[in-house]
Amino acid sequence: MHLAFASAAIFVLYRLLCVFPSRTHVVKRKRTKSLAVFLGSGGHTTEALTLISALSFDHYSPRTYVVSKGDSFSSQKASELEVSKGTAVSPPQYTILTIPRARRVHQSIMTTPGTAFYSLLWCIYHVAFSRGGRAAFADLLILNGPGTCFVLCIAVCFNKFFGLPAPRIIYIESFARVNSLSLSGKLLYPFVDRFIVQWPQLLEIARGAEFHGLLV
Repeated sequence: MHLAFASAAIFVLYRLLCVFPSRTHVVKRKRTKSLAVFLGSGGHTTEALTLISALSFDHYSPRTYVVSKGDSFSSQKASELEVSKGTAVSPPQYTILTIPRARRVHQSIMTTPGTAFYSLLWCIYHVAFSRGGRAAFADLLILNGPGTCFVLCIAVCFNKFFGLPAPRIIYIESFARVNSLSLSGKLLYPFVDRFIVQWPQLLEIARGAEFHGLLV
């Protein structure tokens, strides 16, 4: 019995280590990659769409825009970007996925765990099971905050723990974070494959982060 317990503990520890990225492995090249991007509303949405507008949509297809429930602004802006790129055709090359908010504006701390858990279950379903587990939810997932993106990241970690297909995650810290990391950045740093900041002084705070100049 002790041997079985020890074996189980070693297995769980090994799977937990698989959740944390090494940030040194080589990415296999593909002609096209499926892309998912979380639109966090307001300025976060503007930044995220500005970032991906520079990409070749021929190389990143299909695209999934993940928005929080009730965020019509982000849905509209994503559709407008696709129209401007000439990709809003039939059948469309993109989808808009709506997930429950992890925390509503002005929501009390006492009720937040419940809504965050509900949001997490939705994210786990779409990331792990929406394609029957046969393919990754996306090849690449781009995050730049705010809070709901954390549960989306945890859903990807769920896939990694159980050996299911999982996207690589790139977190891009907001342009507004000049001297300190956002709460989302602090929470996500251990779990993402690439962590990019837009101000060089943040490299002193986030060891292993990348700086490529201002991106927005």
